[in-house]
Amino acid sequence: MPVLEGIRRRFESERPFAGLTVAAVLHVEAKTCVLALTLKAGGAEVRLAAGNPLSTDDDVVAAVREAGVPTWAEKGETVAQYRAGVQAVLDADPDVIIDDGADLVALAHTGRGTRGKIRGSTEETTTGVTRLRALEKSGKLLFPAIDVNDAEMKHLFDNRYGTGQSTMDGIMSATNLLIASKVCVVAGYGWCGKGVAARLRGLGGDVIVTEIDPVRAIEARLDGFRVMPMLDAAREADLIITVTGSIDVVRAEHFRVLKDGCLLANAGHFDVEVSKRDLEGMAVSHRTARPSVEEYRFADGRKAYLLAEGRLVNLAAGQGHPAEIMDLSFALQALSAEHLAKHGKEMEVRVHPVPAALDREVARAALAPLSVRLEEQTKEQVKYAAAWEGGTT
Repeated sequence: MPVLEGIRRRFESERPFAGLTVAAVLHVEAKTCVLALTLKAGGAEVRLAAGNPLSTDDDVVAAVREAGVPTWAEKGETVAQYRAGVQAVLDADPDVIIDDGADLVALAHTGRGTRGKIRGSTEETTTGVTRLRALEKSGKLLFPAIDVNDAEMKHLFDNRYGTGQSTMDGIMSATNLLIASKVCVVAGYGWCGKGVAARLRGLGGDVIVTEIDPVRAIEARLDGFRVMPMLDAAREADLIITVTGSIDVVRAEHFRVLKDGCLLANAGHFDVEVSKRDLEGMAVSHRTARPSVEEYRFADGRKAYLLAEGRLVNLAAGQGHPAEIMDLSFALQALSAEHLAKHGKEMEVRVHPVPAALDREVARAALAPLSVRLEEQTKEQVKYAAAWEGGTT
């Protein structure tokens, strides 16, 4: 993770977090450990908790604890343990929050353990940003928040290439089945859905997209995918992947028409997109077919297979995004956290975009490891562009 390593070297010298506590609720795996140690190198007292009960790597927890970062996370922890971990990092009275899904921010807004010193938060996911904007719209947001998810260096690469590849990794690790020739349904054609659909097609899948947005539906069709409602797609599907951030995307009416043996996977943040309530209510039997694969048998003999308990399959059944991708996203997180540490007290209480200069800083730092050099404008081209911007041409 060369970009984050460069930031860490500067942090060690400048110590921008000296005297501050940073509380993070993230998926506790190897790349997250690098971010935590980068913040610690910058002088922060870092407190870390799991962002999902199934996404934790216990070896990483041991390593980051040994490095001096108190961590509340365990693979397969109960929901109660998960919530206790989120509460524990809030009880550390943080100055800056780094969140993935806004669970820590949501808890801070209940008043439990909040002491009013939080300078701001950063948010990694679409789901979390949706919750932040709801707080902002209602006038209840208590501190500034930086929307890391929608930075160009995040959604263009993490959401598209990271989610696309790691979702395939999780599905194939869980099932050991072939993608080629299967009818694969992708629910949602946002940046994550685009990545998942592209990877499925690259592996030989026959891809169908479902969408509620007419613009995205047209985009998916022009990208070469079939587009139809889930009720129609479910009749053909060998594999359904939800990537929407909404609830009950696949539910009872769809389960009634599923092909025998259909796989159900979720790549969204919370385990609400495939309705487990409906699935369990309709099934006459349930068993664990293999690790991360739950078999549900219906009264007519058909079977459906839910992967990773409906939790985000790329981390619950796979290793998460590649290191090169998380290098970019966590570099943005580190720089955004530094921005809040320095300027959070003066920032307006609302959801802010990542400062464009930080986005470009990460992009430029990422070019060298890729052996990419930029073209440079001539003096004449600079003058020409300035004239256009000034309206004098």
